[in-house]
Amino acid sequence: MLLSGADILVKTLIEQGCDTVFGYPGGQILNVYDSLYTHEKEIKHILTAHEQGAAHAADGYARTTGKVGVVISTSGPGATNLVTGIATAYLDSIPLVAICGNVSTTQIGSDSFQEIDITGVTLPITKHNYFVSDVTELADTIREAFKLAKSGRPGPVLIDVPKDVQTAKCEYTEESPVQPETPSPAKASRIEEAAEFINKAERPFIYFGGGLITANAKEEMLSLSEKIDAPIGCSLMGLSGVPTDHPKFLGMQGMHGHFASSMAMHNADLIVSLGVRFNDRVTGNREKFATGAKIIHIDVDGSELSKTVKEVCSLRGDVKLTLQKLLPLIKESQKNEWAEKVDSFRREEENHLDKRESLTPRNAINTLNKYLGENTAVCTDVGQHQMWSAQYLKFRTPRRFVSSGGLGTMGFGFGAAIGAAFGTEERSVLVTGDGSFGMCLQELATAVTYNVPLVILIMNNGVLGMVRQWQTLFYNKHYSNTVLGRKTDFPALARAFGADGEKAETVEELDNALARAFKSDGPYIVDCRIDKDEFVLPMLPPGGSMDDIIVELEAEQ
Repeated sequence: MLLSGADILVKTLIEQGCDTVFGYPGGQILNVYDSLYTHEKEIKHILTAHEQGAAHAADGYARTTGKVGVVISTSGPGATNLVTGIATAYLDSIPLVAICGNVSTTQIGSDSFQEIDITGVTLPITKHNYFVSDVTELADTIREAFKLAKSGRPGPVLIDVPKDVQTAKCEYTEESPVQPETPSPAKASRIEEAAEFINKAERPFIYFGGGLITANAKEEMLSLSEKIDAPIGCSLMGLSGVPTDHPKFLGMQGMHGHFASSMAMHNADLIVSLGVRFNDRVTGNREKFATGAKIIHIDVDGSELSKTVKEVCSLRGDVKLTLQKLLPLIKESQKNEWAEKVDSFRREEENHLDKRESLTPRNAINTLNKYLGENTAVCTDVGQHQMWSAQYLKFRTPRRFVSSGGLGTMGFGFGAAIGAAFGTEERSVLVTGDGSFGMCLQELATAVTYNVPLVILIMNNGVLGMVRQWQTLFYNKHYSNTVLGRKTDFPALARAFGADGEKAETVEELDNALARAFKSDGPYIVDCRIDKDEFVLPMLPPGGSMDDIIVELEAEQ
């Protein structure tokens, strides 16, 4: 059938199984929006308050569904407003397709109104990007973008579509949805080599990240853990990959990870790492990181192998398929001495827990846990509240912890929570700080407009908590520009936007507020007041090692 480029674009999105897109219209993308109007029964468009919110919403949708998230913007500032969201998806390996309008091909390079070289801008933060200059290539470009976004290590892909390509016409033939490249296991020789190291280990530790969730390899990892009697830890991106209460799971490892998880990794003689990076927040001082351990690394992205730490065995391949080949080569064994040592780390961690009865961060998150369902997605912004969430939230289902790990994007959480609610078709939760919430709070308009069932828990301490914590510990308490001093009344703000909200200053008030919030039909803000001198502990000092870990600290009065 003969269609315009705009209709081809929308029809191809529908063809690829896309049911929801997020975006914001503008002059150079109006033809696409006209087509979206025509096809509104086949594909839903969510209008956000800002393009950054749209990008984060598409990201949250992708994280919770495993599908490709799609965001649409106009040219110029609309396109550049997507950059933070694209970079966030890139650093966390999230499949995203960003579609931008641009000026006509005849005007490219003439500094036309709202013209920008968005492919050049986004080249370092995408798996690939496309400038479509011929309408006959548009459908196949979109299909290729979807395939690339999902293949191997997922990531964002950008498509720049000039206005005259949107209006030009050509024949369109519907095709089947593309499939990602067929995954393959690591080489057999590498798998055999890894099995030898694993079978000889006396103190094995399994460490996984978001790549395990992407590969859907939870069951294979748990089988390996049971077979070799190994404790399990994860990165921030790995949270929700296994149930929080699994007996082998020690929690998140690293700078603000669980004490038991970090100490078990530090004392292991073998680390089996699955779909995860060894970045600075994980290792601290790399010269002192797990010096007694050999490292086996399985990852679909070969560029991550031996990138920052020395590995005795690097396996490039799909994590699930590689583990399936590995498991028959592994001998079952019980490691009682190692299990007792790990239990001692658990007991020591328990001794360090903050057990005050007031409205502490731990009590706030534990109160929230009472209301979370099996399928509730919890999204966070970035800062102290993010780490408290990572430490204390309870998960039972994969893809239900949504947080910016690699880029650490303040303002990410609100858009992501909106996208998560549309992706799961259930209520989602945003845990944020007053600093992060202030960055993208305009998306409250989006949440109200679409009556998104969303509980917003603001950990309100009146400061930029994580930066202030660093200033307390390492900058002689020079609180330069971290005391916000704002007078924002968040419950009143909620009502101004058409939502509802209330303030909580005690555990009982928080419990009652959350009970009302989880019964509400739309967005509901709970302004949870905590002290400005609460700290995220444990903490590994920057450049430090596990020998320097801070587990207890007298808060400043």
